Amino acid sequence: MAALSVVVVGFEGAELVDISSVTSTLAVANRLGARPAYRAELATIDGRDIVCDSGLRLGAQRALADVSTVDTLIVSGGLGHEAASRSPNLIQHVRRLAVRARRVASVCTGTSVLAAAGLLDGRRATTHWFYAAEIAERFPRVRLDPAPIYVRDGKVATSGGVTASLDLTLAFVEEDHGAEFARWVAMGMVTYLQRPGNQAQMSIFTAAPRADDAVVKRVLDHATAHPDGDLRAATLAGLVGVSTRQLTRLFQERLGLPPASAVRRIRLELAARLVSTTELSMSQIAGRCGFGSAESLRQAFVNRYGASPRSMRGTHARSLTGS
Repeated sequence: MAALSVVVVGFEGAELVDISSVTSTLAVANRLGARPAYRAELATIDGRDIVCDSGLRLGAQRALADVSTVDTLIVSGGLGHEAASRSPNLIQHVRRLAVRARRVASVCTGTSVLAAAGLLDGRRATTHWFYAAEIAERFPRVRLDPAPIYVRDGKVATSGGVTASLDLTLAFVEEDHGAEFARWVAMGMVTYLQRPGNQAQMSIFTAAPRADDAVVKRVLDHATAHPDGDLRAATLAGLVGVSTRQLTRLFQERLGLPPASAVRRIRLELAARLVSTTELSMSQIAGRCGFGSAESLRQAFVNRYGASPRSMRGTHARSLTGS
C-alpha cells in the first residue's frame, strides 16, 4: 500500500513546533501501524536547511521544485511568515502543489502564505490569534476567525497558533484511519484529548491580568469562585471599592472588554469544562454557572463555540472512547 505523502513547507524563520507537531504525530501514527503509512518530508524553496525562529537549524529533505505529487500539503508558520508570503517563488510552488493535493493546510501564521497564494479567498480560516488582525488587513478576501483551534473549509484547513497544529494533524489522522486509531496516537503523544476545532484558542484565564492589576484580578477570582452569584458590574465594583465606571475602564484597559463580557466568558468556559468532564445535566450546569436555564446555556454555547453543549460533550466522548 503506497504511503500518503505529506509535504511540510518550511522557510527561514519558521516555528519549529509548527513543523514538529505535524511530523512527530505522523511518526507516532506510523509506529502504531498506520496503513497506509505517512511519508512526511520537509521541503524548502531550494532544498537547503532553514534556521527556525528559535535559532535552531533544521534540515530539509526536498526542494519544492522537485515535488510533483503530494497527498497533504501543510505550510508551517513562524516569525518568517510575512517574508515567506511575499516570496513569488514559494507562492508559485504552493499554488501548484495545492491543485494536486487531496488536502491543503497551514498551521499558525502559515495562513498568510495560503492567503497570498489565493487559496483562502472567500473561505473561512483561522490563524494565531495574535497575528489575526494583521493578516486580516492584508487579505480582506479571507473570512478570518481568530477564535477556533482549527477550521476546515472544503479541502483547505487552517489551524491556530503553535500547538494547535497537533490538533489539526490528529484530525487528519482520524479522517484517514478512524477515531479509535487517532485516540491511540493522541495517547502516544501524551496529549489528554484531541480538542474539537471549534474550541477557542484563547481563554479568559490565559488572558488574565498581571498580579499588580489587583482590582481586576480580584474581580476575576471572585467571578471564577462564584459563577452562580450576583456578578453585575455594580455589585462587583462595590466588592472592590471602586465605581462602576472605574471598574469598566480598568477592564477595558487590561482585558479589552467590559466586566459583563468577562463574566460571561468565565461562566461559559467553566460550563464548557463541566460539559466535557462531568455527567451533570445541562440544567445543573446552567445553574452552577449562572445561566438562567439550559436553553440560555445552549444559546450562549452556540454563539461562542458554534456548537451546542450536547454536541461538545459528544465530541469529547468520541475522542475519549473512539466511538
